[in-house]
Amino acid sequence: MSSSTVITNIATLVTNDPSLGDGSPLGLIQDAAVVIDGDRVVWTGEAGRAPATDHRVDAAGRAVLPGFVDSHSHLVFAGDRTQEFNARMSGRSYSAGGIRTTVAATRAATDAELEQNLTRYLAEALRQGTTTFETKSGYGLTVEDESRALRIAARHTDEVTYLGAHIVSPDLADDPAAYVALVTGEMLDACAPHARWIDVFCEKGAFDGDQARAILTAGKAKGLHPRIHANQLSYGPGVQLAVELDAASADHCTHLTDADVDALAQGDTVATLLPGAEFSTRAQWPDARRLLDAGVTVALSTDCNPGSSFTSSVPFCIALAVRDMGMTPDEAVWSATAGGAAALRRTDVGRLTPGARADLTLLDAPSHVHLAYRPGVPLVAGVWRGGERVV
Repeated sequence: MSSSTVITNIATLVTNDPSLGDGSPLGLIQDAAVVIDGDRVVWTGEAGRAPATDHRVDAAGRAVLPGFVDSHSHLVFAGDRTQEFNARMSGRSYSAGGIRTTVAATRAATDAELEQNLTRYLAEALRQGTTTFETKSGYGLTVEDESRALRIAARHTDEVTYLGAHIVSPDLADDPAAYVALVTGEMLDACAPHARWIDVFCEKGAFDGDQARAILTAGKAKGLHPRIHANQLSYGPGVQLAVELDAASADHCTHLTDADVDALAQGDTVATLLPGAEFSTRAQWPDARRLLDAGVTVALSTDCNPGSSFTSSVPFCIALAVRDMGMTPDEAVWSATAGGAAALRRTDVGRLTPGARADLTLLDAPSHVHLAYRPGVPLVAGVWRGGERVV
């Protein structure tokens, strides 16, 4: 039997429901409470009006917000790329080819080693407030290695993405067409039962627009919904293709034309920004302000991977987005919660309103603004996932 719990004496509650509280997109309620019953939120409002419950948690004047929704990560891998990072910070630019180093290490790892690595980073992310995450394959690039990566990931999340099209496999480097045929044929057949999404790295050095369209279209025919790595390193067709195919998200979105921004504003595709990648590669920052002002839905995620963004910290990415991408603290927090949920086409997470999953983060601060105001400080004091306190 479920039991009810009230978390009360909350200084600032972020609901992400503009019909509540101050009427802002964050739906802020001051001196608030939230009631959990089982794995769901059943009531939010002013603390003095909270209904009676079985249990009580005193937030002691701290802030509560929805658990972070990290809608873009690459967590099934082995090894790291410390040497590459060190060299890059000494002057070498990032390119897609560095992925091959991780492919070799991942292929050599056992299933147990890959799962141990995955759970390590999931626990790390959970301690920092992430309660929902997406993760991808893409470091195997063979039928067997891609399918095993997805099987491992599916034991830990429903948001699993088939990314056989990360780069052309080193085994078929001289025959990209043969690799596209593999990704859309035998590999897709083996991977589709374990995934919800299909992704492709549409970029110079990876896959061009025609190849990306063929891969995503084949995935859709197998019941997988598209996502796409788009316009990260250069201008290209990725964003336009994402909107054309109704992709849930176009991720990176660093190099955009006015037509790209207009397409995103008019479609249902979320622009997922990944500031950890720009931080770790000293690349040009995405212009979040331009996207937001055009009416584009924006998500913020970590892109946690061993090559270009080895961070699992959504709070760190929020601080980067505010400091270097033109976002306000409110916008960054919304994008890391409700925006991430939109990028996964989820309505049950990223908000704290009746009926939502009881995924909450308690900050050791009176306001969500402290996530940007106090960068690098471990502010997460508690985490509930599905109604259970896990941190």
